Amino acid sequence: MNEGLVVGAHGRHLVVRTPDGRRVLCHLRGKKTDAVVGDRIGWCASGDEGVVERIEPRRNLLFRQDEWRTKSFAANLDALLVLVAVEPPFSESQLARALIAAASAGVPAWIGLNKVDLAGAEAARERLAPYGTMGIDVVECSLKAQPEESRRLLGPRLRGRTTLVLGPSGSGKSTLINRFVPEASAQVGEISQALNAGRHTTTTTTWYALGKTASDGALIDSPGFQEFGLRHVEASGLAALMPDLRAHLGGCRFYNCTHRHEPGCAIRAALERGEIAASRYRIYGELFDERSAPARY
Repeated sequence: MNEGLVVGAHGRHLVVRTPDGRRVLCHLRGKKTDAVVGDRIGWCASGDEGVVERIEPRRNLLFRQDEWRTKSFAANLDALLVLVAVEPPFSESQLARALIAAASAGVPAWIGLNKVDLAGAEAARERLAPYGTMGIDVVECSLKAQPEESRRLLGPRLRGRTTLVLGPSGSGKSTLINRFVPEASAQVGEISQALNAGRHTTTTTTWYALGKTASDGALIDSPGFQEFGLRHVEASGLAALMPDLRAHLGGCRFYNCTHRHEPGCAIRAALERGEIAASRYRIYGELFDERSAPARY
């Protein structure tokens, strides 16, 4: 049996990179088998292509889940980079959801703020200030206006790691990829050719190698999304996945406090003291209500 790394996925078709650098189109065996970019697999040749026989145990899996389906981003990640920009304005709710999903999956996360050369940078900094206070790194850059400085700031955080990059349209994901992977278009071409899918860029999660070997690290680009469901996270577990709220857990009067209305709530007391940002508590409330609502089937 051959070994390989999934570097491209489109439906049930996978592009697998072999240890010697070849790319092989593989297919999943059976409807219950599911592999994603970042998976280590075992495969057997079938003509010029291959069939996936096994998926090695994963260190982690980052995914989102709504009422109707689960969408996996990638597996075996070292980090999640949520890339946002001064312009267009980012959704703090979507940012919080991505960070909660990462915390639930055990994936370290950090935030990149792009386009800080534009007017409005200070307002964006203020919106992200609570994240820095709670211990999440926020790294500023201007990928287009200051490419070399951006490489100096971001490079050490990317090299040697497998990093999934998430971000809304216009945040600069493509620019980031091209800054650190000059041959990105060639890699995309190889994967698209193997998948026979010319519409690759909007539908396929892609692994971009940062060097010649796996130890050099990689960037993983995933298709954009409008919603980020967290149905795999229980309402009672939300506060523990939000560092600013988690810091005050254990101090509530009631062991099963929801932090919404009970007397003696340590989290609401911290909110009143200004130790938790009002925007963060608002997001917690929205998510708690969303996860507490009856499922619609």
